[in-house]
Amino acid sequence: MNTGTLYLIPSSLGGTVNADSLFPEYNLQVIRELNEFIVENVRTARRFISALGHPLPIDQLTFRELGKHTPEEVFASIIAPLLEGKDMGLLSEAGTPCIADPGSAIVRIAHEKGIRIIPLIGPNSILLALMGSGFNGQHFTFHGYLPVEKPDLIHRIRKIESNAERWDQTQIFIETPYRNRKLFEYLVKTCKGQTLLCIAIDLTLPTQSIRTMTISEWSKASPDLHKKPAVFLLYR
Repeated sequence: MNTGTLYLIPSSLGGTVNADSLFPEYNLQVIRELNEFIVENVRTARRFISALGHPLPIDQLTFRELGKHTPEEVFASIIAPLLEGKDMGLLSEAGTPCIADPGSAIVRIAHEKGIRIIPLIGPNSILLALMGSGFNGQHFTFHGYLPVEKPDLIHRIRKIESNAERWDQTQIFIETPYRNRKLFEYLVKTCKGQTLLCIAIDLTLPTQSIRTMTISEWSKASPDLHKKPAVFLLYR
C-alpha cells in the first residue's frame, strides 16, 4: 500500500491569523483538503484551521497531539494514518514546523518509513529576524533556548559573544515571552559595550519591532518585551 504525504504546515507567529499576507494560496488549498493533523496544541490548532476556512466542521477533523514530552512509544500511533495512505499535516504552534519545535521527531520517523514529506512556505521568526538585523546572513548559529539558571546563563552568553567575535558569526537565540525581560537584563550586564544586539519583537504583527544597537545603547533603552514573542541576535 502506498503511504500518504506529510505536509509541514507553518502557522502564524502571533495570536491573529492574516492568511493573505502570510501564506500562499497553495498552502490554503492543501490545508483545506486535509482531515488529519499532528499538532503541538489542539486548542490553538483548531482555532488556526478554522480561521483558514476549512470546509469541514472542526469537530470532523482529527488532531493528534505531539509535545516535547510525548513519549516515543506513541509516535507509531500518531503516524498510523500516513502508513494507511492518508495525507496528514504537521502543524507548528507558531511559525515553522521542526525549528525549535518537537515535530522533527515525527519527520525523522517518516523518513525511516519512506513517507513523502513536503514543507510548505510560511513565516519563520528566526530567518525574519536575521534578515532584519543587518548581521552576517552567511554564517550564523541558532542556539534555541538558553539556560535558565543564572551561572549557566551568564557562561553561555559569554561563550556566544566570544563565538560572534571569533568566527564573524551571528548568534541567534530565543526565550519564553515571560522571561524575555530577564534575559535582556543579563545580556546588557554581561556583554561588552560595543557588541551588537538585535531584538526582533512581534514579528509579522502590527506591533512588530526590529532594532539593532550596541549593548551600550541598549543599556539606556527600555524595550517593551513583556510577554511578547522575541528573537535575540548577537554580533560583533
